[in-house]
Amino acid sequence: MTPLPIPLPATRAAATARLAAFLPRAGMTYAARRNEDLPGHPHVSGLAPYIRHRLLTEAEAIDATLRAHPNGAEKFLAELWWRTYWKGWLELRPGIWSAYRQGLAEAMNRLQVEAGLRQQWEAACKGETGIDGFDHWAQELAATGYLHNHARMWFASIWIFTLRLPWELGADFFLRHLIDGDPASNTLSWRWVGGLHTPGKTYAATPDNIAKNTGGRFRPTGLARDCAPLRMSPHPAPRPAPEGEVPSPGLPTALLLHEEDLAGDGFPHLPEGTPLLFLLTTARRSGLAVNPLVHAFVDDAVTDTARLHGLPDAPRFTDESLVALADHLAAQGTRQLVTPYAPIGPTAAALQRLAPLLDDRGIHLARLIRDHDAQAWPHATHGFFRFREAVMG
Repeated sequence: MTPLPIPLPATRAAATARLAAFLPRAGMTYAARRNEDLPGHPHVSGLAPYIRHRLLTEAEAIDATLRAHPNGAEKFLAELWWRTYWKGWLELRPGIWSAYRQGLAEAMNRLQVEAGLRQQWEAACKGETGIDGFDHWAQELAATGYLHNHARMWFASIWIFTLRLPWELGADFFLRHLIDGDPASNTLSWRWVGGLHTPGKTYAATPDNIAKNTGGRFRPTGLARDCAPLRMSPHPAPRPAPEGEVPSPGLPTALLLHEEDLAGDGFPHLPEGTPLLFLLTTARRSGLAVNPLVHAFVDDAVTDTARLHGLPDAPRFTDESLVALADHLAAQGTRQLVTPYAPIGPTAAALQRLAPLLDDRGIHLARLIRDHDAQAWPHATHGFFRFREAVMG
């Protein structure tokens, strides 16, 4: 497998080419070597940045994998379904995201008044803790916008149990730097490591496991042996899965794409020449500065999407210019704005704020849920294995 290029080309063509190149290794080879964190990450797909922004959709990757490996790619298919599961699980429990944001705000306030905590946090973010492996991963993440999945687990475990830093600060560090940083996958993965997702179960990073799966590059000492679960509140009962809005036929319509779904497909009833515009919320992934690599990937992905639609000059708006977006649509005579449904996170929050602005201007907002999500999310009521049985059979 070709090592991950840095920076990643943020195009649909690069996504499909990478999928095609990886598929021959998606079966037994991936299952045997997927946990190895080696230079260039040769044994994983590297598709996460593309799937996170849906330059390549989960459904496309799953279908292609099943065609290439009808009976032998369960591990890779499970990894693809994990992302859908996380999104569905959080979508059914939006209060978990609100609690994370509140916990993060409280942790940020502590940094302002607790000098020792701030020093520890800064050292962890800069990769200056003296912990073998951990410091490398912190610096690799900041420099590349990517981190191997197993390294993410080791990093989170060390952050929580060895450094004893608030987990919300670690989740925020990842969201600031990961090109594939996703509110659901990131938040719930950190909660899982800390014992907040599966009650009583935590993930402990161990020197032997790290050495084994890094080819002996790292063997940290002094890691916590006591990885007791963090204190947690009971999970809220799941709400019904969202159904989205239904477009009204015959209205002058525009299409709004955003960084949660840049595929631009799934709208067969929109006539050719439908105006296109974009909403970018990259800066809202964190209250701190988001890695320029993340901004660059999203900007390039939007440019590629606009080019593929034949509308390279399609206007772009941010969540700070929602009034301008609504005024632009009204000036164009738009009566309906169609957009892919955005799961819990900054984009969903921006669309929630946009809706009344559009309503004031007589514009209907229709958020459309993909069949893949609509069919899978209602099953994200309990653990992943029950979900997997429901969606994978």
